[in-house]
Amino acid sequence: MSIDFQRTPNPNPATAQQREEILAAPGFGQHFTDHMVTIEWTGDVESGEGSWGTPHLQPYGPLQLDPAAAVLHYGQEIFEGLKAYRHDDGSVWTFRPESNASRLRRSAQRLVMPELPEELFLASLRELVSADQDWVPSGDGQSLYLRPFMIATESYLGVRPARRYLFCVIASPAGSYFGTVDTVDIWLSQDYARAGVGGTGSAKCGGNYAASLIAQMEGEAHGCAQVLFTDPNRDHAVEELGGMNVFFVFDDDRLVTPELTGTILEGVTRSSIIELAEARGMTVEQRRFTLDEWREGVRSGHLTEVFACGTAAVISPVGRLISSQEAIGPDDARPGEVTMALREQLLGIQTGAVEDTRGWTSRLA
Repeated sequence: MSIDFQRTPNPNPATAQQREEILAAPGFGQHFTDHMVTIEWTGDVESGEGSWGTPHLQPYGPLQLDPAAAVLHYGQEIFEGLKAYRHDDGSVWTFRPESNASRLRRSAQRLVMPELPEELFLASLRELVSADQDWVPSGDGQSLYLRPFMIATESYLGVRPARRYLFCVIASPAGSYFGTVDTVDIWLSQDYARAGVGGTGSAKCGGNYAASLIAQMEGEAHGCAQVLFTDPNRDHAVEELGGMNVFFVFDDDRLVTPELTGTILEGVTRSSIIELAEARGMTVEQRRFTLDEWREGVRSGHLTEVFACGTAAVISPVGRLISSQEAIGPDDARPGEVTMALREQLLGIQTGAVEDTRGWTSRLA
């Protein structure tokens, strides 16, 4: 399927020197490329009638929204996150974009928004990266972070699904998310929940992240890089971090991760790790995993490694789980062998250093 974009080049793109200075230390989500993609949708989601307009490649810049735009009042907003990597031959590739396209559609279903066709999602990525490929870093661990998102733009204060939406893709050069591959401590949230049964936990929408911020700030005040949420109604079953899934490595070659109950986001990195671990001969269990089991695993020595994963950080080793009453895990925890082996393999596939035998990577430029 051929998709034609209306193209308006940025009349004032960053100079080569400006871009070089940014790419030398990009940070995460602080700088943006010269262009963005926008596509409007108009129709009635409830009746299933509507259509996507002409896709545009245009200069990166502010969006113009009416103060009554539905996204500002009722939170109809979804997004995705994926990375583009420069391979040794100079080409640019991304990782499992079809999975992101599929998850965006599932999120749209949950928030009663129009579903973007996969071919339009993929074409938008190719269009933006092709235009701004000079922004893709070539340094170790660096990438171009891609942020597709959709918002409700209809000016209407009635409580119903909006009838006009805007899909956008923006891009930001990115370094390491945590700035290190050393272990990070995480905070146990005991007063706040990220999502609830029947809520939007399995959708990638801004409200879930907004709900996690107060707990994240609490964790940062105690020197922790992330926050962990549990379900008190299921014996404090571990759910996920504020923006990452979590895994537990046992000494009998088992890898355990919380089951998907509708309150946990089904991460693309999560599913990739499960497949890679099984290929290594590990037994992967997706099930309820409680704080008591975490404590007992550390006490007995059978739980040997903990790590978190997500698009931004890829795989991050976890040291201790800290709360106001206790700290679970050794003070001197170091990145584990299984954790680092999975990280090296996954990042190697993404960057082209390891052969992609599963067809996970797609060329963008």
